[in-house]
Amino acid sequence: MASKGARPSQERTEGPMQVRIMLQIIGDDGAVGDAEEVAALTKITERAEDLGLSLAESKALLAAAQQRIVEAQVNGWLKKHRHCAISGRKLRCKGSYPVTFRTLFGDVQLKSPRYYVPKERQSNGPATISPLTELLPDHVAPERLYLETRWASLVPYGATADLLADVLPIGSGVNATTVRQHVLRAAERIEADLAEQRTSFTEGTDPRDWEHLPIPEGRMVIGLDGGYIRDWRDRKRNFELIVGRSMPEEGEARYIGFVHGYDRKPQRRIIDHLRRQGFQADQDLTFITDGGDEVRALAERISPCSEHVLDWFHITMRITVLRQFAQGLVHHDKEGGMAALDELRRIKWFLWHGNTYRARETIGDLILNLEALDSRYPNVRKFRTAMREFQVYIASNEASLINYGERYRSGERISSAFVEATVNAVISKRFAKKQQMQWSRRGAHLLLQTRTRTLDGSLRAAFEHWYPSMINDNDRDQSRAAA
Repeated sequence: MASKGARPSQERTEGPMQVRIMLQIIGDDGAVGDAEEVAALTKITERAEDLGLSLAESKALLAAAQQRIVEAQVNGWLKKHRHCAISGRKLRCKGSYPVTFRTLFGDVQLKSPRYYVPKERQSNGPATISPLTELLPDHVAPERLYLETRWASLVPYGATADLLADVLPIGSGVNATTVRQHVLRAAERIEADLAEQRTSFTEGTDPRDWEHLPIPEGRMVIGLDGGYIRDWRDRKRNFELIVGRSMPEEGEARYIGFVHGYDRKPQRRIIDHLRRQGFQADQDLTFITDGGDEVRALAERISPCSEHVLDWFHITMRITVLRQFAQGLVHHDKEGGMAALDELRRIKWFLWHGNTYRARETIGDLILNLEALDSRYPNVRKFRTAMREFQVYIASNEASLINYGERYRSGERISSAFVEATVNAVISKRFAKKQQMQWSRRGAHLLLQTRTRTLDGSLRAAFEHWYPSMINDNDRDQSRAAA
């Protein structure tokens, strides 16, 4: 029995936390709208995973807020475009039709009204207009298009769709096909921005104007090389991609790429690429290539101050193969094999020091010695064939042979080894040579345009050029306020 004056014990039970997130919009005219609930959450606190917003909750919150914000912006914009631009009279409405605007934070459902065109403005065109098509010509938000383009340039289209659906509230409206269409659309716009066809920096210019150009910042080096991927139309064949990297003495390097044979105006592309890096007509320019006919032709006549240099890396690779043949010959004919090794060493020494005449002379002597050689070495015929091919290779690129030793000692580039890394970065890691992915020439060429810009960090600048408001003014204002 309870004692007099004692109160019964009461246990205080605590329920889960209730969270309500409200959204209030103040219009550009200063009108304050009603506060609307965009999310109502029930939160418990028992484990670490209970803290804060979950991924699903954040997606739902962002999608709800985005729907209301975009609706308010669109309604305000339509209100300003409801009147005739000439007479100022209010346009009569002929109903509306649904529009889906795909954004980073969900697909926003909108109504696009149709207005009758005033009689005094009617001609042979349509009798009605839809002003919202002016604001939303593509029905895709530029930032979503940018992120899809950026990620699809790095990983496959399907992986991009999965990644975006994992972290953003766009799961129902994104798939590999949609992402591919958006990426190719952005790439086609990059193509449309290319300057008119020009085969050199001097075309259409007066050399006397060079006197007014600023002093060039130094030599620019551009290396070009090729790689092959499987053809989607003929799966037993491959086609060539040409990729490169341009490196100024000061400033950031830039990538370039295109499909050989598909791009009918590759020199225009190279000129436009160099111009975006600030290259000018009186600046020294060095092309370093493997000596192939295709890439060597691209370097011709680009600039009066340009030169083509045969890549030392590819020269030494060919000599290394020849040395392996000679080392095999040593086991069957020691005297002949050692003589061949000595001649190859001399050839390499002459080429390193730019003595092309002596190098070609020694190559010819070695070929004659191999022709006269009587040996049981099983690869002697392959050795002879490889030497003849090397002779043709050096003769075809004689004008591109330089004094490599002198250039090397002065700190200048003599090798396109950095382009070999570019081929791996641009082609192998996305076009999946090991997985034997198949590509159309158009699809590969367009993806190369976005991938090269993604890798060198210039893709965002292209989007900001098309959509100036993508430069985040809110971040700028907050930085100023913090200062």
